[in-house]
Amino acid sequence: MNYFSALIKERRSANNFIEEVPIDRKELNDIFEEVKLAPSAFNLQHTHYVVIQDKEIKAKMQEAAFGQYKVHSASAVILVTGDKKAYEKAGSIYEGLKMLGILNECQYDSMVKETVETYLTRGPVFQRDEAIRNASLSAMLFMLAAKNKGWDTCPMIGFDANKAKEILQLQENVEPVMMIAIGKEKKESRHPRGYRKPISEFVQYF
Repeated sequence: MNYFSALIKERRSANNFIEEVPIDRKELNDIFEEVKLAPSAFNLQHTHYVVIQDKEIKAKMQEAAFGQYKVHSASAVILVTGDKKAYEKAGSIYEGLKMLGILNECQYDSMVKETVETYLTRGPVFQRDEAIRNASLSAMLFMLAAKNKGWDTCPMIGFDANKAKEILQLQENVEPVMMIAIGKEKKESRHPRGYRKPISEFVQYF
């Protein structure tokens, strides 16, 4: 079994963490250095992570998560968000390609125009869907990168998104996608892995 296959099999959604295990900013930033390479539509990099370690704010986030204990016991809880207005930053994101000579002025203008028009033409539902899609891709990479560095995670959708936005004072364009609890799993309370469908039930070939 190669290392990546082992990593996938070892990653689990941890429902209980060992309390008072610190994770420092350097360790988190090492993970985010890899996460920034996640794919995103038009390279707009829609995803924004809010890392909560402060005990008072974490307690408020636990309340927003309907009291789930893993928010309390985790080393940190992370709100993964997507920017519904990410397309508005297309100009600044593509600027580097122009400066390096990869795009000329005409190509740069065309690329920005095409990106912005795609999002404006397809409207608010598409913009929200894109925020969720791209943040979800990034979040999966975060969980794999974290596991690779010895940390356990649990993705969570059981929380009041509006309350989380209020606690963290997030702007209107920010769409909460999921929370991720990260820490060291309390393995003695681990349940067996749930049933997984055989390939024939979720893959179709034409």
